[in-house]
Amino acid sequence: MSEETEVIDNGIGEAERIAVDFNEDGTLGNITIEDTPEGMSDVQAGIEFIYHMREHLLDIGVATIYFFSVYAIYLWITKKIKG
Repeated sequence: MSEETEVIDNGIGEAERIAVDFNEDGTLGNITIEDTPEGMSDVQAGIEFIYHMREHLLDIGVATIYFFSVYAIYLWITKKIKG
């Protein structure tokens, strides 16, 4: 089997490894796609998590406001029940 390997830049700085295997008669045998060819360290995963979290600041803000609103309602209800 012959193998062709191609690294594709997806536009956001991350690369994928694509390996294409062909059979002896030239037909397609196997396609392997790896997002991270060598794996990812914990530090790199943490940095990427923080980087991607920046894209969701509005979502996090809305969820935080919702949480505090529900918690305030809960405290108000428990105060009314006990008092």
